Amino acid sequence: MTEKKARLSRRNFLVTLGAGGAAAAAAVATKNSTPAVQSPSKDKRATRGYEASEHVNNYYRTTKV
Repeated sequence: MTEKKARLSRRNFLVTLGAGGAAAAAAVATKNSTPAVQSPSKDKRATRGYEASEHVNNYYRTTKV
């Protein structure tokens, strides 16, 4: 009885290496792409919206041409 030995050729090695790299990249991408859940802030300033303060008005005044 002759047993066939699995011979790892250069081509099979490169295919295996590429598949492993792709799997690792996919795992990292899915780990980092999960959206962060933001809890609602109880700070009233966050719900008030944009407010032009004195230093903002000064900046706008200095940028006029």
